[in-house]
Amino acid sequence: MAKHKTHFEDCDVLVVGGGMAGTGATFEARHWGRDMKIICVEKANIDRSGAVAQGLYAINCYMGMQWGENQPEDHVRYARNDLMGMVREDLGYDMARHVDSTVHMFDEWGLPMMKNEKTGRYLREGKWQIMIHGESYKPIVAEAAKKSADKIYNRIMITHLLMDEAQENRVGGAVGFNMRTGDFHVFRAKTVIVAAGGASHIFKPRAVGEGMGRTWYAPWSNGSAYALPIAVGAKMTQMENRIVLCRFKDGYGPVGAYFLHLKTYTQNANGENYEKKWYDQTKELVGEYIDHHPTPTCLRNHAFIQETIAGGGPIHMVTTEAFQDPHLETVGWENFLGMTVGQAVVWASQNIDPKYTNPELTTSEPYVMGSHATCSGAWVSGPEDLSPPEYFWGYNRMLTIDGLFGAGDTVGGSAHKFSSGSFTEGRLAAKAAVKYIQDKKAEGIKVTDKQCEDFKTAVFKPLETYQVAQNEITGGTVSPSYISPIQGLQRLQRIMDEYVGGIATNYMTNGNMLKRGLELLAWLEEDLEKVGAEDLHQLMRAWELKHRALTSQCVTEHTMFREETRWPGYYYRGDHMKLDDDNWHCLTVSRRDPKTGKFSLEKVPVYHIVDENEKKKAS
Repeated sequence: MAKHKTHFEDCDVLVVGGGMAGTGATFEARHWGRDMKIICVEKANIDRSGAVAQGLYAINCYMGMQWGENQPEDHVRYARNDLMGMVREDLGYDMARHVDSTVHMFDEWGLPMMKNEKTGRYLREGKWQIMIHGESYKPIVAEAAKKSADKIYNRIMITHLLMDEAQENRVGGAVGFNMRTGDFHVFRAKTVIVAAGGASHIFKPRAVGEGMGRTWYAPWSNGSAYALPIAVGAKMTQMENRIVLCRFKDGYGPVGAYFLHLKTYTQNANGENYEKKWYDQTKELVGEYIDHHPTPTCLRNHAFIQETIAGGGPIHMVTTEAFQDPHLETVGWENFLGMTVGQAVVWASQNIDPKYTNPELTTSEPYVMGSHATCSGAWVSGPEDLSPPEYFWGYNRMLTIDGLFGAGDTVGGSAHKFSSGSFTEGRLAAKAAVKYIQDKKAEGIKVTDKQCEDFKTAVFKPLETYQVAQNEITGGTVSPSYISPIQGLQRLQRIMDEYVGGIATNYMTNGNMLKRGLELLAWLEEDLEKVGAEDLHQLMRAWELKHRALTSQCVTEHTMFREETRWPGYYYRGDHMKLDDDNWHCLTVSRRDPKTGKFSLEKVPVYHIVDENEKKKAS
């Protein structure tokens, strides 16, 4: 262990993750904490990291309040409708009332925004989306964080949170390792903002073999946003609420600009509108939710999946009509070149010109995330002026551990934030974290050398395991004494795929399958004590896998707890096929005991704050 040098860094605000939420947190922490020491730690390089690393063609969350386009209440109703009633309305409203100021800052910083030539307003793609030339979106936003932080650490993976040993249930910082030098880094901090990534690659992807790694959500998002808080006993919510995306086949190219801006539509292999023929069957499952406008995303997925099972596939996106317009054709291609260049390459390789051939669509494997159209994540305090007592414990976006805050994918219950909303949530978390310090809530934190040394031993153990055991095999990759990260990952993906509602079962699971899944996940966890890493890159892979595995346990526990099918099209409980508002119109909250590793779950009321306020005004 001596060869891995230890570096200590003390700071006031530690931001874990340099994506959209992390850059927002770093930027805002400086505004409120002028004399504070602010550190941001990123697994990759902050200039090109997070979900927006490759670019983005639209900002998907913008109210347009100054032009009277949308109000925060409208956005809450939209998110609530899309999530079949299950959102934290206080968090959604809080983000929505601040998000426009974030977008206006991006504009000032030089992000190329598309404008409507007649009105001068941002060019709308849909009710909530505005169009941008976003290839350089992330570098522009990263610049603000770099100017705000005392130091940005790139290429350091945070593996564990430190806990205060003087006061129970209070955070004390974080530890991780540099993937270039192999040095161990201890960050002792008064507050920690977890702004890491959600979880892709926990379910087996459709793209395997030579296409392995081609996913819709960022492939490097390994669930650290969840594993870090879960490991120290923070409460989590809605972890069953995974998302399945309708995407262009093989390249996972996004469909939003096509549906909204190009006004394309879908049809089955026979050229029929298949969605309407599944209306009665869907109504039987979910009742009046099918009549809500717009149709919830999961229910559109449901029709797609059922049509495919019934033999109506492949499903196509009708592009041949829109692409006759040269302007729309350009928009269609640029949409990929600005953020998913792989889709354009796939089409070229398969001789598909969308002007003459309608490309295929598919449904993706599930992802677990808190920033997009779903709301898995940590159970956090809301803002004082909006939140009911059960949702408020002192500081906005603080988890159930003192001094630990969240933003972006980390925060549960606040769906439809996307890039601008995640940055905004980072700002809200940072403002609260600074206030927490100013209120003298972070005094006297004690982190002993022993805690740090114990973590150091654990962090580098996969290197030791490999070093000792590598001589037992003369060729090949199967060892009696260790498993490699890729072997562990493929095993994890298979368990989640086959037992927890992945593509293998058309997203179907049930109580017995979930129980079996938990048994297999427990054995995997045991075997991950013997994961081996031949170099620092594989060490990163090993810790990514450990974070994914812990996240997967939480997802499976939640899926077993909610005994209904709340989101058909995302997953199905075959033993409880109907949506059950009488028993399950509630949020689910879990906590894993750090000492025993056992999960406990509870129901928590879902409050429809927006409409209650409207009723009060009316009366």
